[in-house]
Amino acid sequence: MIQGLVLGLLALASGWQEPVVAGPIAFHHWPEQEALARRLAARVIEAPPLPALPRDVFDGATVHVFLAPDQARWDSLTGGAVPEWGAGVAYPARGVIVLPMYDWGRKPLHTVHRTLRHELAHVGLERFVGPARIPRWFNEGYAQWAAGQWDWESPWRLRLALSSRRSPPLDSLTLQWPAAAADARVAYLLSASAVAYLVESSGEHGLRVFLDRWHAEQDFEAAFRAVYGRTTSQFETDWRRHVKRSYGWGVLLGHSALFWLLAAAILLSLFGIRRRHDRERLERLRATEPPDDPAYWELSYRQENE
Repeated sequence: MIQGLVLGLLALASGWQEPVVAGPIAFHHWPEQEALARRLAARVIEAPPLPALPRDVFDGATVHVFLAPDQARWDSLTGGAVPEWGAGVAYPARGVIVLPMYDWGRKPLHTVHRTLRHELAHVGLERFVGPARIPRWFNEGYAQWAAGQWDWESPWRLRLALSSRRSPPLDSLTLQWPAAAADARVAYLLSASAVAYLVESSGEHGLRVFLDRWHAEQDFEAAFRAVYGRTTSQFETDWRRHVKRSYGWGVLLGHSALFWLLAAAILLSLFGIRRRHDRERLERLRATEPPDDPAYWELSYRQENE
């Protein structure tokens, strides 16, 4: 079935070249994309394994990555079912990833690689846990975290996003992913924050133990309860409290107050430095200017020189 799907996609992908292969990953590209395909292949080879998953998670079945060169072929390869803000799409059970490369010309290569790694995380996660149902929040959150997309800027973006809206429960992210771009961005950030919160509480080792147990038992809820000592509902309560405490209005205002306090301190320091500089300059000028009553105006000076 997988091979048939790949052949069908290749039939749609008229003009494609022989793929660039990097281990178990094949990059299907068009003539003008060969250099990009080779650079992506090199980055994949150099990249570390996906965190908390076995190093050989992709062994045994090729992952086919299609680099769509334009909107028409992107729509053909994906069936036109991807939101306009979608940066890529993965079909994990089929081992297929499609990336819209026609908008990437203005973006650095590391951004493209992060998107690819995000989609590879979806494929790797589903391959490891098998046919077990993966909650959407964990699926997207793990992919964001594994790809390095939950970075130092993400908490600030989440704070700003939540400053005017309530944080939705994890279940709402499981049932239906938002269609609007702004809501989807918040959903991605929230999902990533949930997985990051898990890692903060138990480390990457704890996440690896959880995935191993999930793989063995094929039961997400049972594995979660056994490893983290709480149900996902209890975790959601803790996570919501963590989100409000770490990314809510109070934190945003607190950071704003701290920012303005630091800005005021810097301005006062600069003002003090400027005043000291002006005083020193004035003293130098005074030291070199003639006195108010020059010596030759004094009587004694005139008498001595008559």
